[in-house]
Amino acid sequence: MTDQHRAGPNWPFWVVIATVTAAYLGLLLGMLAATSVHSAPRDLWRALGSPDIQYATALSLVTCTVAALLSLGVAIPVAYLMSRGHFPGKNLLDTLLDVPIVLPPMVIGLCLLVLFQTPVCRVIERFVPFTYTVYGVVLAQFIVGTAFAVRQMRTTFDHLPARPEDVAMTLGCSRGRAVWLVTLPAAKRGMFSAASVAWARSLGEFGPILVFAGATRMKTEVLPTTVWLELSVGNLEAAIAVSLMMVALAVAVLVAMRVVGERP
Repeated sequence: MTDQHRAGPNWPFWVVIATVTAAYLGLLLGMLAATSVHSAPRDLWRALGSPDIQYATALSLVTCTVAALLSLGVAIPVAYLMSRGHFPGKNLLDTLLDVPIVLPPMVIGLCLLVLFQTPVCRVIERFVPFTYTVYGVVLAQFIVGTAFAVRQMRTTFDHLPARPEDVAMTLGCSRGRAVWLVTLPAAKRGMFSAASVAWARSLGEFGPILVFAGATRMKTEVLPTTVWLELSVGNLEAAIAVSLMMVALAVAVLVAMRVVGERP
């Protein structure tokens, strides 16, 4: 008798796994389907034509893009350090880098608000005001988006062999030049994924923006705060319209990540 026969059939295990997966997927699709059919299409299009929502959409696209690019600029060197570097306190630094991921969003906004009450940040605000401004929106998105971008870039660097980089250095390249000419071109798909993750995360950021930058109409209003503002005045159709648009944008980013990630 084989080991498989002695252990029993495997199909009950796979049935349980498939059932759990189907139940969770059904919940997700049910949420999206119910939201999609709740309001008539003409009501949704009318809501999206509102000047407030159009402003929030444009501001979200701009701030998310800026925050994602800034996140990538920080994530690349930080992730390279965590992937290739060996130094005391590495585990502690790794933990600190994940803090924005696990902190409650409102706490991040509150910490930013308190930080900009300190003397040093008050001097900074004389030149570039962050509190309750568009710059504050970008900073709040950047704080959270960078943590996810660092994770993505570290995974990329961990999967890239160090040998081509070492060979480049034996041929006369400095470490920085070897990274620039060899490692970064090989990591371009990971860089795209990291920027995409940061962009998508920034798009959905609500708590830090609400606390630190506010939700002033036609000033610091972005798509997540628009949903909150519309719900607060009982305008359910507008809140649903904005939510569906955010879902569509998030799905588009995920599809782009899959396509780029699978491209040879």
